[in-house]
Amino acid sequence: MTESADDGNQHDDEERLTYADTGVDIDASEDATAALLEAFGSDLTTEYAGLLDIGDRYLALATDGVGTKLLVAEAVGDASTIGIDCIAMNVNDLVAAGVDPVGFVDYLAIDDPDETLTNEIGEGLAVGLERADLTMLGGETAVMPDVVEGFDLAGTCVGLADKDAVFDGEAQVGDALVGFPSNGIHSNGLTLAREAVTREHDYDDEFPLVPERTIGEELLRPTRIYTDLLEPMCDHGVHAAAHVTGGGWTNLLRMGDRRYVIDDPLPAQSIFEFIQREGAVTDEEMHRTFNMGTGFVVALPEDAASELAAETDGRIIGRVAEGKTVDIRGLSLS
Repeated sequence: MTESADDGNQHDDEERLTYADTGVDIDASEDATAALLEAFGSDLTTEYAGLLDIGDRYLALATDGVGTKLLVAEAVGDASTIGIDCIAMNVNDLVAAGVDPVGFVDYLAIDDPDETLTNEIGEGLAVGLERADLTMLGGETAVMPDVVEGFDLAGTCVGLADKDAVFDGEAQVGDALVGFPSNGIHSNGLTLAREAVTREHDYDDEFPLVPERTIGEELLRPTRIYTDLLEPMCDHGVHAAAHVTGGGWTNLLRMGDRRYVIDDPLPAQSIFEFIQREGAVTDEEMHRTFNMGTGFVVALPEDAASELAAETDGRIIGRVAEGKTVDIRGLSLS
């Protein structure tokens, strides 16, 4: 990080924030998911999408929501971008599996119908569909005042892939790692971020590190959509990919039990410096929670990595070695 939370922090005398302290325990969440899968069995065949054999191709499904970023949108009265986040969180998972997203359905649960709100959500979904080159196949709006307070937005994306196009999902020792920039905080870690930035600020306060923007606007930057990477990734023989979402940089371990040495990381945007400073968050907690400037990482043969980076906005950020950790900025995550 640009500034350690251990040095010169204005909140050194306060409790340091962690994701678990704010109500989101990643380990507990993973245990709960494992228990759910154990209850009915799972046919998941990749880390990011379920694949169904339909003959000469796979049909793939991924589902996800926007999370507590919705609360920021609600607080500032602007839901015009969260539809983009909803599309992005789904299609990026399919891309990480090597699958071409083709169709989408949304689910909006709301306590009280609001035409302005639903119109804004629809505007964001339309932008996301265009950026991802997706077709909206349908959706559902459920009015449930006894179940939800405010609203929740989620969706499901369907994709298709030739059987030889799906990534094998296993990084190989000696592979290079190519990272692709994020567009800021994306759509995970907002529970911690919201707690940190509102300790001494409001969402409509000017963001001190980026003039002419508010804190709320910075947090609402929509998640980048990575569908444009699918073709070049396939052309250059990518072995595995990681969509850097919940769990931060530990997502790289989803590419297999290897040591991921990040010796030239992409820079983290200023929003992360701000969150860390305002919440007195440690470097390790930041990297376990947020993308820290990199939203997507792929592992591929070293001799193909430079070409992939040259054809995209990616950069070689590290390498794959023996072990089972993610080594980045002096940290060793497992």
